[in-house]
Amino acid sequence: MGRLTVLALRAVLAALLVGTLFVQTVMVPLLGADLDDVEADAGQVRAVLAIVVLGMLTVQTVLVCVWRLVTMARRGTVFSYAAFRYVHVVIGAVVTAALLVFALGVVLAPGEAVAPGVVLLIGGAGLAVFGVALIVLVLRVLLAQAVARDVEASRMRAELAEVI
Repeated sequence: MGRLTVLALRAVLAALLVGTLFVQTVMVPLLGADLDDVEADAGQVRAVLAIVVLGMLTVQTVLVCVWRLVTMARRGTVFSYAAFRYVHVVIGAVVTAALLVFALGVVLAPGEAVAPGVVLLIGGAGLAVFGVALIVLVLRVLLAQAVARDVEASRMRAELAEVI
């Protein structure tokens, strides 16, 4: 990876991390105060706010893991078994995010405050997030193949060095 690419990606990751922290610390309390004024079920409001905070936490987890993977790629060590730890955490965080989106749909479904079409759209969004987890899982399989080939190439180089 080029230096400029890494810097650009890290700038985007840092901006997203700051944005999610802003949402958690500023926007969620403001949203909670606004929703207290509306005639809504307090339990439902708390559940929605908890889902938003947990969702931001899953995004932050993915951002940190991607940062670490970019660092490994820059150093040339991404094709190692150490990268799997971060990939597994990303998969878990994305699956958790999908479950949180589905939970948001479940929380908002009862009553007439939210239209059924909106709940259906939330379910579709949850399915899309779950699809992202499956894509990352496929990429994990590709990483495993690359690591296996790298290990095999290292072994063959060592055997060739012994012969020479």
